[in-house]
Amino acid sequence: MRRFTNGHYYSLNQYVRETFGCKAYKIALSGGFTCPNRDGTLGVGGCIFCSEGGSGEFAESGALSVSQQIELAKRRVGEKTRSGKYIAYFQSFTTTYMPLPRLEALLTEAIENESVAAVSVGTRPDCLPENVLSLLGRLSLRKPIWVELGLQTVSERTAEYIRRGYPLAVYDDAARRLRLLGIHTVAHVILGLPGETEDDMLETVRHVGETADGVKLQLLHVLRGTDLARDYAAGAFDTLTKDEYIGIVCRCIENLPEDTVIHRLTGDGDKRLLTAPLWSADKKRVLNDLNKALRERNVIQGAALQNIC
Repeated sequence: MRRFTNGHYYSLNQYVRETFGCKAYKIALSGGFTCPNRDGTLGVGGCIFCSEGGSGEFAESGALSVSQQIELAKRRVGEKTRSGKYIAYFQSFTTTYMPLPRLEALLTEAIENESVAAVSVGTRPDCLPENVLSLLGRLSLRKPIWVELGLQTVSERTAEYIRRGYPLAVYDDAARRLRLLGIHTVAHVILGLPGETEDDMLETVRHVGETADGVKLQLLHVLRGTDLARDYAAGAFDTLTKDEYIGIVCRCIENLPEDTVIHRLTGDGDKRLLTAPLWSADKKRVLNDLNKALRERNVIQGAALQNIC
């Protein structure tokens, strides 16, 4: 097992400070998008774990302009940062799944906001045609663009179960083309998907280390109203315990290259919808326990452990 330089891993906090010279808080926005896995192009139910909000329960309202959303979000998180710099994160549904002129207008409005240091685009790898890639490459010359790809797993069997809707080769191609454009590419990984072993999860993480610049590690949340919740209620699978999750996160980090940016160690499930695991609702305690475990394994980040996503 490889060791980390000075016992450190590369945190998002460290990457942001090195890139922008200060802390920049991530604010979640919505562009009123949809998804090919919901509008009938690929399916109508979305991925099996995805809520009606398209994973954007904490984003501002898409009924507002981008500028209005940014100002509202800044007021919400004002006490958490004093730098005045933010990462504008288009989080809900599939950002690049819309007419190109509208996409350009939304991203440009965010880029032109003086308080925005970078723009992060959450999308599917099968929604990055050449004209969209060209747009992202052009806009990245004005301000950094990050693209976050919903990979979740490299297992084709699991991908079929969660109704991801594309094969691994599509992700690989999208990640390759984005990195050729010099765009910071982040892969989302869900830990604890039904039927996956720890070896399966580590295989996914190692693949991300070879194909992306950063990774978001996400605990599987079972949210009310999803098809995943139906299967959970039927006893089809169990969710991870906190100790299991912490152990897997530690081993995931140990299996990543030292220059992979760790964008997230865990995530939030909307407490109004969260069915399981209920221990994950206390995010502060989870992060504290993760911090302790990482320090015990001598795998710590250079700055204080925190999740600024």
